[in-house]
Amino acid sequence: MDYVRRNVWELGGDWADEVLWYARGVAAMKAKPLADPTSWRFYAGMHGFNQARWVELGYLSASDQPPTQAQLTQFWRQCQHGSWYFLPWHRGYVLAFEANIRAVVQAQGGPSDWALPYWDYFGTDQAALPPAFASPDWPDGVGDNPLFVSQRYGPNGDGDVFVPLDQVNLAALGDPNYTGVSGGGSPGFGGVDTGFSHGGPVHGGIETQPHDWVHGLVGGQDVQSPFTVGAMADPRTAGLDPIFWLHHTNIDRLWAAWNASSPGHTDPTQSTWLQGPASIGEREFCAPMPDGSTWVYTPGEMTDLDALDYTYEDITPTGVPPLPPVQDMAGSGVGGRAGLPGDRVPGDQVPADEAGGGAAVPEETNVELVGANDEAVPVGAAPVSSRVRLDPRARRRVADSHAGAGEADTEATPVAPDRVFLNLENVRGQSDATAFSVYVGVGDDEDPADHPELLAGSIAPFGVTQASDADDEHGGEGLTFVLEITEIVDRMPLAEGLDVDDLPVRIVPRRPVGPEGELEIGRISVFRQGR
Repeated sequence: MDYVRRNVWELGGDWADEVLWYARGVAAMKAKPLADPTSWRFYAGMHGFNQARWVELGYLSASDQPPTQAQLTQFWRQCQHGSWYFLPWHRGYVLAFEANIRAVVQAQGGPSDWALPYWDYFGTDQAALPPAFASPDWPDGVGDNPLFVSQRYGPNGDGDVFVPLDQVNLAALGDPNYTGVSGGGSPGFGGVDTGFSHGGPVHGGIETQPHDWVHGLVGGQDVQSPFTVGAMADPRTAGLDPIFWLHHTNIDRLWAAWNASSPGHTDPTQSTWLQGPASIGEREFCAPMPDGSTWVYTPGEMTDLDALDYTYEDITPTGVPPLPPVQDMAGSGVGGRAGLPGDRVPGDQVPADEAGGGAAVPEETNVELVGANDEAVPVGAAPVSSRVRLDPRARRRVADSHAGAGEADTEATPVAPDRVFLNLENVRGQSDATAFSVYVGVGDDEDPADHPELLAGSIAPFGVTQASDADDEHGGEGLTFVLEITEIVDRMPLAEGLDVDDLPVRIVPRRPVGPEGELEIGRISVFRQGR
């Protein structure tokens, strides 16, 4: 049977059948004990877990019998972030969850073809939280709506949950490559090559925007209590919120849209991606199924929706506001790299026998450090500025590249200009719900609001608390973000683009945090990516 996922805002009512049956399925999963592999909390623990946060949000008590150690080792803390496995792991995770809900729906006499809806927050008048999730009451009861979560604070911290369309974009859909480079350049649509990565520092384009932003905007931070962060804003608690699954069906849908938008938009063909981390001796991807079995899956098995027996009613990104002039993408793993401006950093190169269409990074790609600032930058309640010192030789290469863009090389192939990226490295802190915008080229005496054309992008550091933990798998190195500033460089009010000694960078908080939750950017750098 081919299951069809539909837009939650276009089902014919707040409590259309798909939504009502979803709520009943959620209620049934929530009624099961934590240690039951098909329970609500067990599935949330597969995405992430932190005992203190679960207790804080009321999802864990001293009387709960925990899963066995074998179950924890096999299933929990399995989600892939900051990895080229981000999309396929979540696709399998959502499919398995959907199968568990469907089994409950069928057992209660519901439709055999039930499928999860998706929340397309970019749709016209669809940015608000779907009404069924916003009230404690529902058709089956008063005050016990299983889709309602009180720990959703929204973008303003007041409980009004919506996605501000001026803070999210779909620029990642224009990235030609699934896999990006490490070392300061584009991380690609789907992320950089990693092994098993439960919380990697490098997020791919679609993960940064809109994935991370929607998590942070929906979860938010209680304006009355700055350290009270909504469940959706923290990867260790996000799976506890029923809207999580409708957000991820939409992200999955956008992967399908990227694949369909161009013949060159192809998924990786490397065996380590197709066969997953188990192929290199690391954890396999798996999920508990309603019949008691364990489903083991690989990224390669996640690439064909027809083979997986589901589809979307529409994969066209409709109602999308105009894309910003630059791409806002996730970061590289350069953090803390020593060296002088102008150092050459090799780009990731895919062996010719493993390359496949848009999945591969061109072998000629190289990434070069153009400049960096001198000290860490705190991000708190007020705007803060820094300056990136630029190496004359490297910035000249950028300027020459852009001056000669469109000219033919010796093989009569048009020469593409260098792409230029601003890196915010080793971002650390204790506030997953904060957010900030980044401007480049704005003078000290100028108001960034007067220069929207110099907005490089906005950052929502989803997972920064976990990434700042010294006991984390990455040793507390934090997160690194990459913002493409190619077009900004082209039109900056500066002679010949980057022909200056230093580049001003302004950080403007969108959701300020107090001193206790202040973030710190370890280094701000500029890289060129070219041939």
